[in-house]
Amino acid sequence: MQANKMHHFVGQKTRSAMTALVLAVSTAGCDPITLTAASLGAGLGASHTLGGIIYKTFTAPMKTVENGSIEAMRDMGVKVVSRSTNKVGERVINATAKDREIEVLLEPLTPRTTRMRVIASNGLLKDSATAQEIMLQTERVLSKG
Repeated sequence: MQANKMHHFVGQKTRSAMTALVLAVSTAGCDPITLTAASLGAGLGASHTLGGIIYKTFTAPMKTVENGSIEAMRDMGVKVVSRSTNKVGERVINATAKDREIEVLLEPLTPRTTRMRVIASNGLLKDSATAQEIMLQTERVLSKG
């Protein structure tokens, strides 16, 4: 009798797991936020996307991240138009690529930690793919050391 109860319990757990798996797979196409977060996490470590704006925090001084982002955009053929410091000490880099305006904002969180924000706009629309690639290429440049 004990073996019969165990068999029933295992069978019930297996059915529950299979049901959860089927639901997860069948609804994955209906959940773009989870899919976006998963794909960003896989490609960019701990980046965050909000409305087409890409964010990432680097463990590197602001000047290092600035130089890395400039090199990354240069490698991509993106033209850096201006570099300035705003009133709160953040570095602002403006660039262009075809019909897109790009803004990179670097915020020093500590002397060795910098938050980077990238916005690529095509008129009123945000181009998160271009912003994402700038972030990925900056990460690539910084990882080379």
